[in-house]
Amino acid sequence: MSVCRFLRSAVFIFLVVPLSVQAQKQYDPGASDSEIKIGNLMPYSGPASAYGTIGKVEAAYFRKINDAGGINGRKINFISVDDGYSPAKAVEMTRRLVEQDQVLLLFNSLGTPSNSAVHQYLNAKQVPQLFVASGASKWGDPKHYPWTMGGQPNYRTEGGIYAQHILKTRPNARIGVLYQNDDYGKDYLQGFKEGLGDQAKLIVSEVPYEVNDPTLDTQIIALKGSGADVFFNISTPKFAAMAIRKAYDIGWHPLQYLNNLSISVGSVLTPAGLDKAAGVLSVAYYKDPTDPRWAGDPAIRDWAAFMRKYYPEGSRSDSLNVYGYALAQMLVQVLQQAGDGLTRANVMRQAANLKDLQLPLALPGVRINTSPTDFFPFESMQLQRFDGKQWVLFGEVMGK
Repeated sequence: MSVCRFLRSAVFIFLVVPLSVQAQKQYDPGASDSEIKIGNLMPYSGPASAYGTIGKVEAAYFRKINDAGGINGRKINFISVDDGYSPAKAVEMTRRLVEQDQVLLLFNSLGTPSNSAVHQYLNAKQVPQLFVASGASKWGDPKHYPWTMGGQPNYRTEGGIYAQHILKTRPNARIGVLYQNDDYGKDYLQGFKEGLGDQAKLIVSEVPYEVNDPTLDTQIIALKGSGADVFFNISTPKFAAMAIRKAYDIGWHPLQYLNNLSISVGSVLTPAGLDKAAGVLSVAYYKDPTDPRWAGDPAIRDWAAFMRKYYPEGSRSDSLNVYGYALAQMLVQVLQQAGDGLTRANVMRQAANLKDLQLPLALPGVRINTSPTDFFPFESMQLQRFDGKQWVLFGEVMGK
């Protein structure tokens, strides 16, 4: 073979082989030609069990996707386990999902305490902890935790929005705060104080509760006794309902702000008493299925039809079922973008490359954008007020 011919052959091999290698399917544990294993932790029992419907609606959505042929021909195997909102149980279940079930990723596991307990472990194992169902600010730290991405607006951002609204409408407020005594509650409270700035002195009382407290009677009586005329309620559904009901029953009628985690009409406001919840303020970033303005909305109609077929026992007045459905859609988008490159690194790369994504059930103007330095998909919200029957949006979409 002549030198020239040899060189031409060498160049051909150099150019062609890398392309053929790149075209091959790439898999990490949990992915194959036929399946994508996805792990999930959800409190199907325990003090935060109202959130369990999120896991159920996600499982139902993935059944719908599988019925339509799966994602790029692969069926989703969604392994959702009960951690009871217990950090110790979360560690046990996560290790089982990663080491025994060998899932490709963890998706939308719920709760700041549970996710905090496995944060270091999943990053050390380089397993995606994707779209965490918590707004703690720690989930948006790609420099130190590149395998973890949030799935809700930042609690500090949300707390700051309430602070801005109070400063604008109630500059002389006397504020009482109820908060869950863990990272979740403290993160919200910190953002709220940051939003108040030098007016944080408006807070006259900060009262914590524990997740195993049987009632909130003592806390609500103490808040009323502080003379507070504005109430920021940082609590999960069970406790949010208790707090709203108790405040009304003892004749305390402050202006109330309720964190977005507990805005469900079905699982929070109805148990509290719709009349007792009238006037409560919060924020939204996805459509409320009880709001008449969305009655003819194609996305809500599609969601309602899905609920009837795939999750008929689920409540169509529970906004948590909208949230779970929307997050499942977001994961499907990421996996579709990943194509045949189903490695954990590529999943995170695609999750950090969502550009101007408008989920059908997100509020108009709420678009998802992520990047290698921005791990918070949702950064826009709109204020809303409960009128005794449904939430009513007002003002402009705030945030990015």
